[in-house]
Amino acid sequence: MLIPFFLFMDIHEQNMGMKSLSQADRPREKLLLNGSRHLSDSELMAILIGSGTANESAVTLSQRLLSAYDNRLSEIGSASVKELCNFKGIGEVKALSIVAALELGRRRIINPSTGPIKITGSQTAFEVLRPALSDLNHEEFWILMLNAANVVKDKVMVSRGGLKGTIADPKMIFKKAMEHNAASIILAHNHPSGNRNPSEADIAITKKLKQGGLLLDLYVLDHLIIAGDVYTSLADEGII
Repeated sequence: MLIPFFLFMDIHEQNMGMKSLSQADRPREKLLLNGSRHLSDSELMAILIGSGTANESAVTLSQRLLSAYDNRLSEIGSASVKELCNFKGIGEVKALSIVAALELGRRRIINPSTGPIKITGSQTAFEVLRPALSDLNHEEFWILMLNAANVVKDKVMVSRGGLKGTIADPKMIFKKAMEHNAASIILAHNHPSGNRNPSEADIAITKKLKQGGLLLDLYVLDHLIIAGDVYTSLADEGII
């Protein structure tokens, strides 16, 4: 049976990239034999990208890619397809696979299969919102909706902006809250710059929303400014 040329080249490339690895060190075989948890980040990445280059295996290429991002998956997860394509050995197909896989992982964390979560303070709210906002390279505005017992009903993104800001539309925020029959809400947005201090605009919109919510018997309990692994709570700071 004739093998199409593009398939032959792909098979040849994979064989060339993996031929120097022992059977036990090949990531696909290791996953089948031992399960995914026994693989390193670079080995899992190698399975994603499928093949290396003429000069290096998929594992070596993955190690080099991870090293370029300080071995932080969150940093790679923030990279765009275009940025990844600028890395030697990563083409569009490989970049798309990486971005899609890491986005699925992020969504799994955002929507865990856990029971009801009761908000007892800003730290609890941060833990719920952190997966959605901690590693973005642009700003997003989210609201956490609670019932009368401060149990999380849902969390939704209200707007998405650029590096320097996003729009917090009061009409959209209150519309979402009313649709979910929320008793109270917690506002949150991220600062990609890493600066967790609220701006004057952040404080002004928070106070505006708190006053507007009172007219609807909808209480704005807090506003979190999330900057990576840290945050500032406007309620804790006594600002609202």
